Amino acid sequence: MKNSIKKNIYKWHRALGLLTIIPVLFWCLSGLMHPFLSHWFKPQIAHEWIPAKPLNPSDFQYSIPQVLRKNGMEQLKKYRVVQFDGQTYYQIKNLDDRWRYFNTRTGEELKDGDRLYAVFLARYFLQDSLSPVKSISLQTEFSQQYKYINRLLPVWKVSFDRADEMDIYVETPYSRLGTFNPSSRKWFLWVFDNFHNWSFLSDITNNTIRIFIMILFLTIIGLSAFSGIMIYGFMWRWFKKPDPGDKKGILRRYHRQIGISVALVTLTFAFSGGYHATQKLEPNYLPRMSYEPVIDQSEFPDSIALSAINWDKLTNMSMIKKDTMLFHQFFYKSEKGAPPNIVYVNMHDGSIWQNGNMEYAIWLSQFFRDRFELKKLGGQQSALNGASQDAQAVPVLKTEWVPAFEKREYGFAFKRLPVVRISYDTPEKTNDYIEPATCRLAASIDESDRYEGYSFAIFHKFLFLEWAGKDIRDMAMVLSVLGIFTVSLMGLVLYLKK
Repeated sequence: MKNSIKKNIYKWHRALGLLTIIPVLFWCLSGLMHPFLSHWFKPQIAHEWIPAKPLNPSDFQYSIPQVLRKNGMEQLKKYRVVQFDGQTYYQIKNLDDRWRYFNTRTGEELKDGDRLYAVFLARYFLQDSLSPVKSISLQTEFSQQYKYINRLLPVWKVSFDRADEMDIYVETPYSRLGTFNPSSRKWFLWVFDNFHNWSFLSDITNNTIRIFIMILFLTIIGLSAFSGIMIYGFMWRWFKKPDPGDKKGILRRYHRQIGISVALVTLTFAFSGGYHATQKLEPNYLPRMSYEPVIDQSEFPDSIALSAINWDKLTNMSMIKKDTMLFHQFFYKSEKGAPPNIVYVNMHDGSIWQNGNMEYAIWLSQFFRDRFELKKLGGQQSALNGASQDAQAVPVLKTEWVPAFEKREYGFAFKRLPVVRISYDTPEKTNDYIEPATCRLAASIDESDRYEGYSFAIFHKFLFLEWAGKDIRDMAMVLSVLGIFTVSLMGLVLYLKK
């Protein structure tokens, strides 16, 4: 009976190990690259953001309504102000989602303005005014070189003719760096995408099948590790001990010792990777969570009140529409460490919307929930195009600025700052994150998202060692992956020798 159990478990362990040897090697090798190219040998860039400069009131000889009339534009979606090459421009989004640039002094349009501003931003971030631009293109979808982790779309991809073949991705509407890819990072992204995320399967099947195949192999890897623990941890005494000079016996002994030492991290890697993969099965609603109402020229008052502007600290301006009301959105430079200073002024009477940031963020959150299929609030599902009132029915516990990325819930992966966190009184402890400057939902997080996030952070990225520093954390991860890689190779050699 004992021998039968031993043989069966051993056969299953060997079969499961052989079945997953290629996926394990792929995952280990691509996983080993991550800390090297994202930490120890991470590419650097001169600037990661562009500082906001105070606006000069003498530059604004034309108002937005005057610019619209001068250029025959009846409607717009958004506007803001940009400064480059010694000039100040209104950056206006029209109905076909193109950004057009108009000089604030003359009202004249800058031809091909968005492309010119993209090159200006790319050169500033790279601090390179000499290298020729090899190519430039507008990217409206994520790709292998510009992954969803970068969040921002659309972006301009500006490629420079340099030794490092640098590509810069910039979001012109909000003057932000999407990401930057020298040739070393491009190579890494290709390897990681194909060997870690198995994106090559997307070329021959759909995303759902790709995820299920990955989860299947991760489950088999978990079973292989578990059977190895049973054999080499609890049943080792049942096996004949190898002779001291037997090379195959030495392999078996080290395979057992290394396997036992990495069995736990093998299980945690497989579990957290599979758990993380299941989240990719859910529809990604965030890219369409943007509020862009069409504003007609006739909605602007004849005389727009600007008496509330403090030009000394004004760094940008825009406008929002809440229901039927129009508001100026003035961005002021805030003190270091202080919350962002955004003031909302009624366009018709010049009155200031007190607590406008928080109330507008709540209004946007409820707008998205009333009109799109978001997660449940209070046990009821919002309708796609209906007038559901479930969001308003759920109390808001608190609202607060999030001026910097957090280590736990709202991390750097979400990319957008500053945001307002809206905490709802729900069993799932739902938090919505609204970026007022772009009128976007940056994230919506509940308990299920937190569990998955903690699982991936702790068991897959070893963030439980963050207290010891990134070097120690990444070294521990590298040693663990090397252990899994080594024990897998030794198991393969044992099989081939037999």
